[in-house]
Amino acid sequence: MTSAFPSSVPDTQLGLSSSEIQILRQHQHIALQNQAFAHSTSTRGRGHARTSASTSRAASAASSGNGRLVLDPGSLAVLGQHFERLMAAIQNRVEQLTAQAQISTINQSSRTGAAMAAADAEIARFHSILRQIDELETEFDKVRHIRDIVKGFRARVEGLERKMDARGIRR
Repeated sequence: MTSAFPSSVPDTQLGLSSSEIQILRQHQHIALQNQAFAHSTSTRGRGHARTSASTSRAASAASSGNGRLVLDPGSLAVLGQHFERLMAAIQNRVEQLTAQAQISTINQSSRTGAAMAAADAEIARFHSILRQIDELETEFDKVRHIRDIVKGFRARVEGLERKMDARGIRR
């Protein structure tokens, strides 16, 4: 009994890029091997020859590497389920990595915030130091002015003392 539909099509006629064809071939092989393994362990000794032969042929065709997509409904269902599981695993990994990226961003932001707060505190401390330096320079100028006045008075007093000593006036 011959079917009107072909049992497989060349995977190069599916409109896939060469890397997508490689992925299809790899996962078709994995899915059908897994299905054949699962089927052989679940039906061992139960005599399901018809489904087992179909599965065996599909696994054989997929593993032969002939570059064809097997079109029997069982094989396509297995391949579809395999890709659904694979996509779910990829999505799960993306979600895990996204969560890790968010945690990393939050941690970096916290560290950045702390560094900025520390930098702001140091800038404020630096401004305080500069203000104190300005105050001390102002104080220094006042003290120097007073010292100069005192020096002037001292010089006058010493000059007067010399004049008085020279005139013989003693205190």
